[in-house]
Parts: sequence; C-alpha cells; structure tokens
Amino acid sequence: MAQLMSLDDALNLSREDIIKNHKEYLNSALVQLQGLIDFTRNFVRAEGTKVWDDEGNEYLDCLGAYGAMNLGHNHPKVFAAMQKTFGKPNLLQAALSPLPAVLAHNLAQLTPGNLKHTFFCNSGAEAVEGALKLVRIATGKEPIIYCKGAFHGKSFGALSVTGREKYQKPFAPLLHNFSSVPFDDLESLEQALAIGHAAAVILEPIQGEGGIIIPSDGYLQGVRELCHKYKTYLIIDEVQTGFGRTGYLFACEKEGVVPDVMCVAKSLGGGVMPIGAYITTDELWNKAYGSVETCLLHTSTFGGNAMATAAGIASLEIIQEEDLVRKARENGEYFLGRLRELKEKYPIIRAVRGRGLMIGLEFEEPVKKGSLAEKLGGKFLNKLSGEYMGALIAGELLNKQRIITAYTLNNPNVIRLEPPLIVTRPELDRVVEALEDVFQNNSGLFSLALSSGKSILGKVFKKD
Repeated sequence: MAQLMSLDDALNLSREDIIKNHKEYLNSALVQLQGLIDFTRNFVRAEGTKVWDDEGNEYLDCLGAYGAMNLGHNHPKVFAAMQKTFGKPNLLQAALSPLPAVLAHNLAQLTPGNLKHTFFCNSGAEAVEGALKLVRIATGKEPIIYCKGAFHGKSFGALSVTGREKYQKPFAPLLHNFSSVPFDDLESLEQALAIGHAAAVILEPIQGEGGIIIPSDGYLQGVRELCHKYKTYLIIDEVQTGFGRTGYLFACEKEGVVPDVMCVAKSLGGGVMPIGAYITTDELWNKAYGSVETCLLHTSTFGGNAMATAAGIASLEIIQEEDLVRKARENGEYFLGRLRELKEKYPIIRAVRGRGLMIGLEFEEPVKKGSLAEKLGGKFLNKLSGEYMGALIAGELLNKQRIITAYTLNNPNVIRLEPPLIVTRPELDRVVEALEDVFQNNSGLFSLALSSGKSILGKVFKKD
C-alpha cells in the first residue's frame, strides 16, 4: 500500500518540511526564488486583513491575493453560505441547479448595461478563454486585438493576448491573428481596426500586472466608440479590477462604458472558492450558443458548482451590505494622498498610481549603467536590483515590517498595494509608516539594493 500523508500530517508540517516537499514535488526553482526574499513562511491563520505565521507573528496583508481578497480572509458569511450547500449535490450535470441560476441573475442586475448571460468557470484565465471563443464563433472572424503590457492569463489563448514577451516567447507560436497595440493609444487602435475585420478588442480598464497603469480620461469611451464604428466586439477584463476594487463596482463604470463581454473572477469567490465567469449580451450569446446544436460547444466540469456559486451569491451580498465600493473609493483617496506625500520626500519613488485600493508604487532603478555602483555591485546584484527593485522592497516590508506585498508581473519595479476593501485607515497609516522606515534606514537607492542583494547573495551561496 502507498504511504500517503494525511490532512493532519499536512497541517502539522514544519516550515522546513513544507519547503522540502515543495522542492521535491512542486516547483523547485520557484522555491529558490521565493527563498531569496524569505517568502517561505508558514502562515497558519488568517482573518480579515491579517495573517499569522507558525511563530505567532502577525502580518498585514496588503497584497490581497492580487485582488481576490476584497472581502478579507475567511469572511464568516461566505463560509455560512457554503455550509448551507453541504449534503446537496455539488456537481451534477444531469440537472439544473438553482445556485448558478441565482448568481447569474444577480450578476445581470449588477453589471452595466445589457449584459445578461453568464458562463461560469474556475479562474480569470478560463473566463478569458471562454470570451475569446465566444467572439470567434459569433463572428466567424479570427483577428483579436489586445494591448501591450496587458495580462489576461497564462493558458494558451489567454497568453496569446498577454502583452509581455517574457511569457509569450517560450511557447511560440501562439494563436495566430492576434495583434497588439499600445495601451491608452486610440490612434494606434484605430489603425489596427481599419486594417482588417477584427472579431474583438480585449483590454483591462486598468492594467494591473502592467504596473497599475491607468489610461487617460476618455480612453475607454474612445475604445467603445471605435469598436462600434468598426463593428467589432469589446471584451473588458475586470478580473482584478472588479467588485469594488477601484472604488466602482466595475472599473469601466467610471466612463459609463458597457462592454459586449465582461470577464470576472478573483474576489467573486469571496476569497474562499475559485470561480470565474464571463457575462455577455442576449445578442452575442444567441449568435454563439443559442441553438441545441451549439449549446454544448463550450462547457466546464466544475464551472457553476454549488459551493462556488453559493460563495459568489454571498460575496455580492456582502459587497452591498458592507458598502465596500464606497469604502474602497474613500480609503483609496486617503491612501493615495499619503503615498504621494512620501514620493515628495523620497526620490526612490518614481511614481504613485492608482484608483480606489488598487495602487502601484514604481521605483527608480538604483544601479545606472556605467556608474561606480554598477562596478561595485557585480553582475548578479546589478541584474537583481535593476529588474526587481520592487521585490527587494517587498522583501524589506515582509521581513522587517510584517507587511505582505508583491511586485507586478509585467513591471517588476512596481509593488502593488491591494489590501482587502475592509482595511481601516490606521492599517493604511501603518503601511505608510513602514515604507517610510524602509526608506529612512536605507538612504540612497544603491544602499538598499546592496543591503538586500548581499542578503540574497548569502542565501544563494549558503550551503545546505
């Protein structure tokens, strides 16, 4: 008989055993990368905006699982909703479950304009995959236009519209007839639309992994008008921006834009269950899947399961009951104001960008080419500090301030600040004070990179 570990075994593993199992059975290089900045702690409890490690240390979560923790950790109402499904069929395709129907109804009431039909899946990448297939089958056209700097996921179709070569190139050739244009550039978009008959344009209303890039006022409305002019569908990816994160229930509502397809996920599951979805119009749904012959062309085994949709129903209720959209807007304005004050004091901060509680801090590159610092730092340290200044600062915040953050995938010199929408102003003040402490105790860009880099080099060459 195979020697299996039990759930109790898993819950009682030491930090060293967890690291060992990850190295041996999961992604060993990722363990090495996370170990460089001590992102290998064993967190054993989570509630609201806080998590605790196995030594009893308390941390403030200012990462929020990349926007999945809008309600905070382990919201009791989400668990209570899921508990009501215990004993009922969770997966039963030979029936019509009431729970996905109710969640779809509620999404139709909350999403802008005439969005109505929902397809449920399990993640943001799956929602994007479904949206791309939807517009292709509905139009019979292949071309899709996306934006440089975009991040829509790493599955094959979603990767084909993700705008960073680092993620695309190793898997080339990707899906054909996909082309990119600069974000926040209506002229380039119109040129691309005028060339051929695009099935759709896909974009994020704010580029999250691109470094929290906010477009100019009127950009989204301009995209909507161009799509209408060239008879092209508009897909808006609200996976990270949705459900109150930006101070609007959906970020596209700031300009009154109604897409033809909206992708959502992350916080729809209340920070507990994986669930994704795309929502579209009657017209588009019926063109794609409106007949008995076509209704099963795109399906998901786990999409719309009882527990996930129960969590989704509860999440939407909590967002309204706790007035989280207003809180995100008002606390975001306060937080941005305090962070901009920091920028005036510390030249290490190149930019402060954000809307609501979706905020990015971009840092200067500490090591300039040809400088004495470059000669002193060495090849490894210079590369590390030049490309991952955000990671170095995130490491300082975690290890010395007990605040959890991370850098953005398409711009590693930006750290994201995306706390749960239930965050309080004293907690936001704590983040500002922690950042100030990091900058005060590491005067100068190079000294911060050097101090962090030496620590990292020590770990790289440390013997087991």
